[in-house]
Amino acid sequence: MKVTDFDFYLPEELIAQHPLEQRDEARLMLLDKETGEIEHKIFKDIVDYLQPGDCLVLNDTRVLPARLIGGKEGTGGKMEFLLLKRTDKDTWETLVKPGKRAQIGSRFVFGNEELKAEVVGMGEEGSRIVKFEYEGIFEEVLDRLGQMPLPPYITEKLDDKEMYQTVYSKEQGSAAAPTAGLHFTKELLEQIKEKGVNIAFLTLHVGLGTFRPVKVENILEHNMHSEYYCMSKATADIINRTKESGKNVIAVGTTSCRTLETIGDENGRVREQSGWTDIFIYPGYKYKIVDKLITNFHLPQSTLIMLVSALAGRENVMKAYDLAVKERYRFFSFGDAMFIK
Repeated sequence: MKVTDFDFYLPEELIAQHPLEQRDEARLMLLDKETGEIEHKIFKDIVDYLQPGDCLVLNDTRVLPARLIGGKEGTGGKMEFLLLKRTDKDTWETLVKPGKRAQIGSRFVFGNEELKAEVVGMGEEGSRIVKFEYEGIFEEVLDRLGQMPLPPYITEKLDDKEMYQTVYSKEQGSAAAPTAGLHFTKELLEQIKEKGVNIAFLTLHVGLGTFRPVKVENILEHNMHSEYYCMSKATADIINRTKESGKNVIAVGTTSCRTLETIGDENGRVREQSGWTDIFIYPGYKYKIVDKLITNFHLPQSTLIMLVSALAGRENVMKAYDLAVKERYRFFSFGDAMFIK
């Protein structure tokens, strides 16, 4: 299977540069995975397609304001740090620009010198291992000094940091938002609950690997990035009851989907668990837990469009994407949504 099997033409002006003021007013494309039939709705209509006893699974990760702008100690040369993964209490794997100024032993300062950093090692693919020095609580310092690490295709500044968080975000640790969840409002979630739909939470901390392109022609040669996940016993119990009763498990976003499929066993059951997943889902994969999926429109040739194609069929998905371009849907993180049913 070739990466070009998942290519499509996307005009640049369809890449959403900012979120909608009213989250649930985004457009919603319904795709029937069995027939390929397509309908066009508004996101808040999703409540009409969820049934009592179904289970909606949400990723409650919270995005860290992980982009830090600082200067080299002594010279003041401007530097940009992007926190990728915590490796110890005060040590992080980071991307640093310009990298040539960030050799082992180099020191940097941020803000009014309330945060300092030293490069203590080299990581994978040019990343740096950085140890931070500060007083107080690191997350509070980061909240004051850091900016949201928006994807590279979003070039406009975000005025309100909370617009890149889901309304149910809780567990800090992501380098990017689980964007399918950005469409939900607290009011819409209440409506869904009132209909008798169960809502369950898990955590997967999204890494920047989610934006990395597939650089090999044969997708089977692609190495997936790994991300930390956690599922509680309460969530596992809700999902198992849903499967036993013959109702649908609906993953909100590819992050929830990957976590469920990582934990799920061959009997379609899950259990309380945490760890790191590098699961790569592409056509031919047989889903064990996820019945339906709410997701955004993804990048051409990305692992995410491959995951979606594994659930709905490559031909159905590529036709849906071509139609989305024709109908001027908004793409990527701040874009419109698709419900695969």
